[in-house]
Amino acid sequence: MRDCIFAFRKYIDMKTIAQTHVPSYKPSIQFDLLSKFFKWCGEQEKNRLGWLALSLAVHGCIITPIVVLTIAMTSNNFLLWIAGMAAMGGTLVVNLAAQPTKTTIPTFFLSLVIDLAIVIACVLPLVTQ
Repeated sequence: MRDCIFAFRKYIDMKTIAQTHVPSYKPSIQFDLLSKFFKWCGEQEKNRLGWLALSLAVHGCIITPIVVLTIAMTSNNFLLWIAGMAAMGGTLVVNLAAQPTKTTIPTFFLSLVIDLAIVIACVLPLVTQ
């Protein structure tokens, strides 16, 4: 009986010694917008055909003609022509290569930003005159 009490006391002593220190604070969770966006893009795989149709229709029928007309009516700068066609081509190639939506959606949005920058670069000199 005495040995049993001694063993039980040693067990309790060892348990208190072996306890790990638990911090009293909670680490803050960082909100990473870019990783959340890419996670959302990966979740859009079920709507892949819709994103393909949207990106090609918006680029081919709306954005690229606006960019081409803007370039032609303002500066007719050859570098802007190349940038505009590369933006459309990038979206087209990524979609025709059947890449996952983790690739196609960011490429589509990046090409929209490039097209917006081209339009701003064409219109800004006219506004500042």
